[in-house]
Amino acid sequence: MNSMAINLAPRCFHIHPFKSSVGKLRRRQKQRVLVVITSAATTTKTTSMANMSSQMKDMRASMEEDEQLSVLMRGLRGQGMNEDDFAAADTQMRLLDFSSSAAVGDELPLAYDPELIDQYWSKRPGLVAQRALQLLGVSAGFIFNIVSDIVLKRTKEKEVERACEIREIVTSLGPAYIKLGQALAIRPDILSPAAMNELQKLCDKVPAFDNAVAMRTITEELGQSPHEIYDNLTPDPIAAASLGQVYRGTLRATGEDVAVKVQRPNVLETVTVDLYVLRRVGMALRDVPQINTDIVALLDEWAMRFFEELDYVHEGANATKFAKQMEKDLPQVVVPRTFPTYTSRRVLTSSWLDGEKLSQSTADDVGALVKLGVICYLKQLLDTGFFHADPHPGNLIRTPDGRLAILDFGLMTDVSDDIKFGMIEAIAHLIHRDYEAIVEDFVTLQFIPSGVDLKPILPVLARVFDQALDGGGAKNINFQELSADLAQITFDYPFRIPPYFALIIRAISVLEGIALVGDSDFALVDEAFPYLAKRLLTDDTPRLRAALKYMIYGKSESFDVDRMIDLLEALESFNKDSTSSQGDLASPSPALLPAPPSAASSASSTIVPLPNTPFNFLIPSFTPPQLFQPPQASVSLTSQSQSARDALTFILSPEGVLFRELLLEELVKGIDALSRDQVRALVVSLGLGDARVPVLLPGALRPLALAPHMTLEDQVIIANTNKLIKFLSGTTNTSQFTPESAQLLLSLSPFVPNVAQQILPEVASRLSGRVFARFIKEVFVDNGAINRRPLTMR
Repeated sequence: MNSMAINLAPRCFHIHPFKSSVGKLRRRQKQRVLVVITSAATTTKTTSMANMSSQMKDMRASMEEDEQLSVLMRGLRGQGMNEDDFAAADTQMRLLDFSSSAAVGDELPLAYDPELIDQYWSKRPGLVAQRALQLLGVSAGFIFNIVSDIVLKRTKEKEVERACEIREIVTSLGPAYIKLGQALAIRPDILSPAAMNELQKLCDKVPAFDNAVAMRTITEELGQSPHEIYDNLTPDPIAAASLGQVYRGTLRATGEDVAVKVQRPNVLETVTVDLYVLRRVGMALRDVPQINTDIVALLDEWAMRFFEELDYVHEGANATKFAKQMEKDLPQVVVPRTFPTYTSRRVLTSSWLDGEKLSQSTADDVGALVKLGVICYLKQLLDTGFFHADPHPGNLIRTPDGRLAILDFGLMTDVSDDIKFGMIEAIAHLIHRDYEAIVEDFVTLQFIPSGVDLKPILPVLARVFDQALDGGGAKNINFQELSADLAQITFDYPFRIPPYFALIIRAISVLEGIALVGDSDFALVDEAFPYLAKRLLTDDTPRLRAALKYMIYGKSESFDVDRMIDLLEALESFNKDSTSSQGDLASPSPALLPAPPSAASSASSTIVPLPNTPFNFLIPSFTPPQLFQPPQASVSLTSQSQSARDALTFILSPEGVLFRELLLEELVKGIDALSRDQVRALVVSLGLGDARVPVLLPGALRPLALAPHMTLEDQVIIANTNKLIKFLSGTTNTSQFTPESAQLLLSLSPFVPNVAQQILPEVASRLSGRVFARFIKEVFVDNGAINRRPLTMR
């Protein structure tokens, strides 16, 4: 499999604004994209993620009040997309008759090779000239209208009308132009919102081709007649698209219902002759001084991916790989099974899936499926790096049993580790307003080419984000001023939207659009942040461990307990959402099934199924077997307590080992501060607050205070520790031992021996080191060298 890697991202057009009005249009398009990116990023301002949902809703409402941004958002969500199964009755495609094209004796390449394609079509000048005249005839009227609009200065008022003409022209020109139009329909940096909106309506459905030709193709490709392979094959296709059409039948070998996709005849010839003509046009445009981007290179990169979609073996392998990546963590995501024996380059046999388009479903569980969809796409983007590159509402299905099915794996994109980690790092930098790091993130994420001097952009970028972040949230953002600042950035710097990011925006926007139909309060951040928290808290790669530390400590390396609680709460949300929408699954994936409790010896291991938690952990059995059974609830825990215990369970579990290591120093500080605070309280209560104990050691400068000194830093540590304890225990009273506390300790007892063995020696070592260092300071160091502010005696 040879999916196109992200680092081959095509470059956007960069046209000098003083040389062409197209340059002004390009900057306006790019700044609209930047408004979307910046607006989404600014919702990360507040310390507590709980406030981000309302900010996101305010931001969305503010953006939709702007006409251009509103059109852009509707387009990205695919809300105007044509989802018909067949083309309109009057649809006609202007194609060539290729019956004589093979007379020369050579063949077209099956993998994209522009040189071989040039050699093939240069021997057929008659067909090329015929196609060129055909293209010119179809587009001549449109070109004349565009020139007239510019001369008469009516481009704005005619924008929608011209966009409709583009859609009709593209539909009539066949597969290559339809697919190119669909690719451009998610590129707000290249097209205006009106043009995007119209191309969203672009129907990939065309008139069906002759059934006899389809049956003959099956025989040629699979070596058997259709009736030898399938039973009950529908006499006519159930859907027809630009590249192929689909039949339904039953696989005779297994009795399973299947979908049989058959490629349209002469697709390879149709596509390559158009690519040949377009490349010739691109080469001619290289001599136009106003265009400083290699259009031929951009076209080649798009064509490379398009050729992958022409290979159904490749599509079937993509689906199999995708399903394998999802089966452990998201077994409720359904992917049609490919039957390799009955699949070839031009015929794809896959399992039939009943269901309805998620965007058209009125079921009560659509909201839960959207959450699952967000997790699924984030897993592709930030974990597997194998991203579904054709996200639109028609490819997301709700199965009858309430699961999420994803279809169409012809186009997949590989996301490099650098991009995956870079996006997570950028989110952490945005949260802490680390603008210097954000500028570097733009380079990492391919928004700005490497080698560009970033120093001048920093003040402009800081001003943009500060305007959006400071005071009043989204309602106080002036989008006109924001656009002006962004226009300056796009004017001065080669800003571009990498293709992978356009796909991300589209995928997430489609899911948001579906969710908003049934839930106007839907906030994407509520669904995206939990997955991010899961990755940060459990991934052991050095870059993500550094990102987790940065998320909690920030640039100043000051521990933020609220941020840590946000992450733990988000993790709990992820565990809930990722196990929802199971449908009629008879049982979870074997990887998720707990082993039955074992009464083996203490050296054995067993899986511990904790009640109402998503974790099943492998834990050495150091305690009697009955402690591994779910405790019988003699006391009902509140939902808050139960939720908090899930976070605590994670911290103590093997999966939380990285998190424990990160917070070990904070644990030592907390134990130290709390213990000294309790000693101080006891001593003061006995009236010995001013008492001192002589130190009979050489060099001692003063006696040791019986009541430990408490600094402001100690008080902050105590406040943070108490806040964390309250969150994890789910109680507001941490000073009394209650029945709920007893049950909590009982449910966590299986983890205690293993965790104690891992961390107690290190905690004891660090704690003793702190105590010894403090003793030296207080007894042997001159007072002037001690930098602390003692608190007033209680």
